[in-house]
Parts: sequence; structure tokens; C-alpha cells
Amino acid sequence: IYIRIIDRIRQQGEVSAWEVSYEEVREPHPVNYLCLQSGDKQLKYDIWDLCYQVCFLNYDGSHSEIESQIVEIDTSLIDMEAESPDWTRLDNKAKDVVARIFNNLPH
Repeated sequence: IYIRIIDRIRQQGEVSAWEVSYEEVREPHPVNYLCLQSGDKQLKYDIWDLCYQVCFLNYDGSHSEIESQIVEIDTSLIDMEAESPDWTRLDNKAKDVVARIFNNLPH
């Protein structure tokens, strides 16, 4: 899922006026950020939060790090007959999650 999110960011970044970069933070725990910049505007998104938005039905990335939250796995992403991920649905959901970010960027 992580790779699909990164690929969708790359695709959106190619057509966006915003500059795309990444930041890796090791402390207090490893986090990878998507960094978007346009002029003096800068935004950061936790890439793992984006992955969780794909995996879960009700994931809210706005909770604090010390809070826990109950989530529900998005079982529509699993092909039960094949007992494997439904890669088309996963890719489409990753596309939607990333598109929401780029579509809601300030002008």
C-alpha cells in the first residue's frame, strides 16, 4: 500500500503546481512525511496515515499520538475467493486518498 501511495503522489505531483518532497524523521519514532510547498505555503502529511486511510474504513488521522482509536478494516479490499488483496480496489482507494489532498490544496 505504501508503494501505491507513493506512486499516486508522484503522479499527482507531476501535474501539480505544488513542489513535492519527502522528509524522514527518526525521533521520537520513525515517520515519513509528504511535504508540499507552493510559495510561502507549506503542508505536511504523514504517509503512514495515508496508508491507514486506505486500509481502514473509519481511520481519522487527526487523533493525537497518545490516543488510540478503534478502526474497522476495509474488507472490500480483500478478494475473499482468491484469499488475497484486491489490488485494483486498493489502487483506486490509494488514488482517491491522494487525490483528496491535492484537490484540497489552497490556491
